[in-house]
Amino acid sequence: MSRASRLTALAAAWLATGCGGGGSGSGTGPCTPGAATQLVKTGGDAQVWYFNNPLPAALSVKALDANNCVVPGVVVNWTVASGGGGVSPAQSTTNASGVASAADSIGSSTPQSVHATPAITSLPTLTFSATASAAPTSEAVSVKDNFFQPNDTTVQAGGSVTWNWAGNTSHTLTFTSGPAPLPAETTAQMTGTRTITFNTPGTYGYRCTIHSGMSGTLNVVH
Repeated sequence: MSRASRLTALAAAWLATGCGGGGSGSGTGPCTPGAATQLVKTGGDAQVWYFNNPLPAALSVKALDANNCVVPGVVVNWTVASGGGGVSPAQSTTNASGVASAADSIGSSTPQSVHATPAITSLPTLTFSATASAAPTSEAVSVKDNFFQPNDTTVQAGGSVTWNWAGNTSHTLTFTSGPAPLPAETTAQMTGTRTITFNTPGTYGYRCTIHSGMSGTLNVVH
């Protein structure tokens, strides 16, 4: 074999082994999906949240073939098996990444179980669980030097949050996002407290306008 022929053969071999494909199989080469033989959970299981509210993360599953290549086009039916609440949509189809998902809202009882049942009867039905409790009616946040503690809190609608200034420098309390109308800004101060009642569910963002990066989040739930 000539030197040029050997180089051509080596280049072809390198391309065959070194280039990956669009799949998610366990090998390094292209992944051409076959028939789905596996259905696995990829997110949303065993969440802990609050009664009568959507769970923070969607429930999701992934379809795989015998070689662990992702399989698109697999229909999955979602049903609440126990505990109340609801899932939406009731049916979803695995996408190009092999993933199907649904949003879940937990009801007024706990625990909740949700079944993910594939239309391909040879695949298993997967069970997701969630537990819930009543959201707190009040919370306290310390306004410290350059941070809020805690910086992520949750109360139920109609509940209140008290911010306590406990630092050595002045800070503001300025709401930047959330359901309108937003609470009025608290001007710069070093001591004192402020209590606000929140009646509208949603996610509220706030910060200190004096110190960059000093921010917090409040979740108001049903």
